[in-house]
Amino acid sequence: MIKNIEQPIPQGTYLPAVRHADLIYTSGMTPRKAGILVYSGKIRAGDPLESHRDAVRLATLNALAAAQACLQEGEKLSVILQMTIFINAEPEFTAHSKIADYASAALIEKLGPGSIGSRAAVGVASLPANAPVEVIFIGKVVS
Repeated sequence: MIKNIEQPIPQGTYLPAVRHADLIYTSGMTPRKAGILVYSGKIRAGDPLESHRDAVRLATLNALAAAQACLQEGEKLSVILQMTIFINAEPEFTAHSKIADYASAALIEKLGPGSIGSRAAVGVASLPANAPVEVIFIGKVVS
């Protein structure tokens, strides 16, 4: 396990991430710091998209931290094979992919170009604790 990574605090009975062979599956991560939800509320059609960038980035980096805690010394995540970004959106909101691009950008910044595989951006009626976004992914480990 790589040390000195601030781990997200689970909000229920589950692990932040679990590893099977060379795959790491993360639990859904919301924009929390030390277990406290930092951003909340629905994403609305009239909101400037960039006003949600930091919330998406924080949720994504929480997922990354959870995944990296499953790595052994000398290992790294090579690619995010599949990522889903759940968006707590009002019915009129339709820019789901643009919001999800903030998650992709955060991972590309940390893992490098070509590190994002398939992706889904899904609008939902609500998320835990009224979080604006929740991010999950499956990552591939290499030595």
